[in-house]
Amino acid sequence: MRTDHHRGERSKSRIGVALLLSAACLAACTNTKAPPVVAGPTAADSADQVFVGMRSALTTKGIQRGNVTADTAYVMNEGTHFDLRHAHANFTTETGAPQGTMDAHRGVYSTRTQILEGWGDVVVRLVDGRTLKSPHVVYNQATHTISSDTTYQIQRGVDTQHGIGFTSNETFTRFQCMKACGGSTSVLLPEK
Repeated sequence: MRTDHHRGERSKSRIGVALLLSAACLAACTNTKAPPVVAGPTAADSADQVFVGMRSALTTKGIQRGNVTADTAYVMNEGTHFDLRHAHANFTTETGAPQGTMDAHRGVYSTRTQILEGWGDVVVRLVDGRTLKSPHVVYNQATHTISSDTTYQIQRGVDTQHGIGFTSNETFTRFQCMKACGGSTSVLLPEK
């Protein structure tokens, strides 16, 4: 009789373990938490060098026309391609007089093409007080032009100008809007 009692205890014990395993499996199957997202390749994966804190001169035909700085720079293509994070550029005339600045979350500078591109809330500030905002801006150092193929807004005081796509010289004295051009300006009327 004692043997039957032990067999009954073992059966109850096995049933208890089976129930616990079933409950654990059921709980695991009903977990709705998504698996972790794995990021794809980054610039750091293919960089020849990585600089934390970077500064480089912008030169045209041996004449300095400004400089570019970044929190982080990933250098690729044998030192001719710079992928920048938190980029800042200062632009000057050939004599060194300031012309403006550009700030962007991400920038790419190519020493071969002499093109600096900015992405992510790009802000260009000119010395005359005008401010350009756009998601993407291209500065061509060789032709001294600034352009974009996306939305932009220029503001100076209460005057605004906006559109989609533009091409301009560095000082914005020759400016061409591509489409959806508009804006507002204040005008002083003479007293009678």
